[in-house]
Amino acid sequence: MKQLHTIFALLLMMMAGTAFSQQRYVDEIFTEVEKTSPIVYGQNASLILLLDNDPTNDVHPLKQPLVLDLYRPVGDVETARPLVLVFHSGIFLPYPANGQSTGTRTDSSIVEVCMRLARMGYVAASVDYRLFWNPQDPDEIDRRSTLINAAYRGIQDARTAIRFFKKTAAENGNPYGIDPNKIVLWGHGTGGYIPANAAILDDYNKILIPKFLIDLGGGNFLPMIIEQVNGDINGTSVGLVPPGYPIYQPGDTLCYPNWPNYSSEFQLAVNLGGAIADSSWIDPGQTPTISFHVPTDPFAPYVEGIVKVPVLNYNVIEVQGSYILAKLMNEYGNLPYADKTFIDPYTAVANSRNDGYEGLFPFPRADNEAGPWEWNPPNPGDPNPMPVDPADAKPYLDTVIQYFIPRACITLGLGCDLTGYTAAEEVLNTVDTGLKLSPNPAGEQVQLTTDAAFPIEHVYVYDMSGRLVKAHTQVNSNNFTMDRNSLSGGTYIVKVFFEKGISVEKVIFK
Repeated sequence: MKQLHTIFALLLMMMAGTAFSQQRYVDEIFTEVEKTSPIVYGQNASLILLLDNDPTNDVHPLKQPLVLDLYRPVGDVETARPLVLVFHSGIFLPYPANGQSTGTRTDSSIVEVCMRLARMGYVAASVDYRLFWNPQDPDEIDRRSTLINAAYRGIQDARTAIRFFKKTAAENGNPYGIDPNKIVLWGHGTGGYIPANAAILDDYNKILIPKFLIDLGGGNFLPMIIEQVNGDINGTSVGLVPPGYPIYQPGDTLCYPNWPNYSSEFQLAVNLGGAIADSSWIDPGQTPTISFHVPTDPFAPYVEGIVKVPVLNYNVIEVQGSYILAKLMNEYGNLPYADKTFIDPYTAVANSRNDGYEGLFPFPRADNEAGPWEWNPPNPGDPNPMPVDPADAKPYLDTVIQYFIPRACITLGLGCDLTGYTAAEEVLNTVDTGLKLSPNPAGEQVQLTTDAAFPIEHVYVYDMSGRLVKAHTQVNSNNFTMDRNSLSGGTYIVKVFFEKGISVEKVIFK
């Protein structure tokens, strides 16, 4: 008996040691970080010389090297690490001409994020991307066209960076020690538009909607983006200006392919203060997202609104913000972490503000403030200069990282011990909760009912491989009608969340 007590005590000590020891991807377990700069990850056509707004300008696009700075932990023996590609803000224009306090791959918050992630065991890269649009154009349609093209090039460049690392892993002995199947895109402000839209723009035809068409009169319309001219959505095809095209010079090349034989897929998008071009781009089965946003951001709307040109206050385009993105990502079942019970204080704060939409962390601030996680010396042309004291901004990054940690661990399958972040789920017998699904098998709808003492909070639906395919949050009722929508025929697992526990049932759609 004494020996049994001794073994039990040792087990408790081992468990305690595991629970409180620092671990990779959760804690900063490395103290030193190596920076490699610059690394050329591709080359593509730059239009920045056309920015003089002179209609007689015959300057041609130039082939521009695309570069990044790489951050890796010193002394790390792991050779297959998740990769985070980080994109700076700056309204798609070069610093300091953009009049902003941000706009380079060495922006303070960008370097800080890369350093922190590297100390946690990730490989991080601060990625430059092509910059150009014309915010001063007096015509709103022309402003919109140049802006959507800037965002499109940003997506192409992000996907080029993804393929570059996959190519180096496959052909060059993986010199950067990355796992090509665990890649995150991360962006601040304007840079947040890149991962948010890269996660959902998976088909060129999604761009062919009225707000991205130029009315030429007589019932004729010209798409603002044409694959043959601008290159495909991945930047893997040549984009060439044809004769008679109303913009640019005939024969100009607008897109050069880089590493076209590799996949552009990535596993997670992190968006700080960005927006999406159109919510119709969101579908089931897309790349998961995590978003952070100031609800009163004057430049990128939190819910939905018009993007305006800083200083001039010109209208550019209606977009949807992080709130709509998170709402639809939840509803379409695109967030593999959405059904977890998080118990950390950061999630508790987010949930008190986000209307129950997982993966969304709002930061309430005073009006006309955006990006409280940023700090840089002020640009003389910036009408809304950001704080220059990192002590004001770093607490926001603390929160961003802590909210990111468990969701990245789950989404990327990093095997983290998330004690302190997630709780074990108590499974409640359906007899006790009174959970019933009818009809079952079902056609286009199935009715979920429970006893009065067990109101339904959330409903998550999984296919038989365990993939989350549908999510309904904030049900708060004992009766819920679930539409089949696009689910194909077959058997699914329905997980119903109550205040204290879950119940699980199967449903068959005919």
